[in-house]
Amino acid sequence: MDQEQIQSVQGTEDLLPGQWALWTKLYGTARRLFERYGYGEIRTPVFEDTRLFVKGTGETTEIVEKQMYSIPTGEDESITLRPEGTPPVIRSYLEHGLHKQRPFQKLYYVGPMFRRERPQKGRLRQFHQLGVEAIGSSNPLLDAETIVLAVAVFHELGLSDFEVRLNTIGCAECRGRLRAEMRRALEPRLSELCDDCRRRIDRNVFRVLDCNNEGCRAIVVELPTVAAGVCSECAEHYSRVKAALDAAGVEYAEDPFLVRGLDYYTRTVYEVRHRGIGARDAICGGGRYDGLVELLGGPPTPSLGFAIGAESTILAMESEQGGAPDEDARVQAFVVCFEDEARQSCFELLHELRAAGVSADMDYEGRSAKAQMRTANRLGAKICLLVGRDELEQGTVTVRDMTESEQRTVPRAEAVAAARCRVEPNPTT
Repeated sequence: MDQEQIQSVQGTEDLLPGQWALWTKLYGTARRLFERYGYGEIRTPVFEDTRLFVKGTGETTEIVEKQMYSIPTGEDESITLRPEGTPPVIRSYLEHGLHKQRPFQKLYYVGPMFRRERPQKGRLRQFHQLGVEAIGSSNPLLDAETIVLAVAVFHELGLSDFEVRLNTIGCAECRGRLRAEMRRALEPRLSELCDDCRRRIDRNVFRVLDCNNEGCRAIVVELPTVAAGVCSECAEHYSRVKAALDAAGVEYAEDPFLVRGLDYYTRTVYEVRHRGIGARDAICGGGRYDGLVELLGGPPTPSLGFAIGAESTILAMESEQGGAPDEDARVQAFVVCFEDEARQSCFELLHELRAAGVSADMDYEGRSAKAQMRTANRLGAKICLLVGRDELEQGTVTVRDMTESEQRTVPRAEAVAAARCRVEPNPTT
């Protein structure tokens, strides 16, 4: 009787070896640019005390209300698989006293996040983010820097069909006044709002601006914009952010209804949206969160950051550049064995190549030389080192250039050096 085959959990996906080319490009590009801009990598656990997200992300957010994977660990205690990266970074910043060592810190993270939401293209229950956090400065030039950095990552990836959306939602002081004004404007039309928005009126009225319900959207466009009602200091901050972006040559569109879906945002908020990936088009989102460090037990510390969605960015890359290659190049050299008695010698040669820094492989399935050559081609090998009965008897190795279709025979003792010359134009010892 056949055993039932177990499948992956809904909302997760396997990334197979041939699918990694675009992911490798994304991760390598992002890390290189993050570090060029002065950000250092930080790694936090994939699960945290649930209270961190309830307090930090915000108990009225969609994430905390509906999407967290929480596991009870005791009476009134639980841990949660992290649904986003910012609160854990701030928790670590405070727990390890980074604010005492040097209050201003520029950190970045890369890793999986988890949310219980309806799976769809580019939207998974286990997904990946690459984010930066600049902690300890209220300078509007820093707001601009993070946007410039995000745009630089996408340009470096070869993307062009995207747009930066920008807005300001005010500081804690002016948001209180704006919140009251928005409630007064919405109360006469309460019955027209969706169930979620009716609940949000008293808890976090700004979430109404973030609703995707068509009826709610029709009401929202008639409301006074948040940016028009911010205090003079917030307006000046926003003006300086835009001036810095203009000076850097970054194009953007102001979106008066952009608020982002997290409670901790203040002042500058932004998204990068790609036109080629459908309705869920955000590939990056971020903004300022000047009250979050204090909310989590630290001193008043202005901060901001962004997160790039890996899966959505991969979709954007595929939409502009086509699908990923069937197989990414994994080896520089492939040792081809023509005779069974040559296998031990081939294995020794393979070991020497790897020890010399050459990525290399060989056949372990006993296939024909022709089949081994096909494998070398598929793996992207630049050269093949051929070993058969003649080579064994004469103490030689035949080095075949797979690009030029040329080959020459060299003494066995010179085989590794000859291989390095072919795969590395100027090899170092």
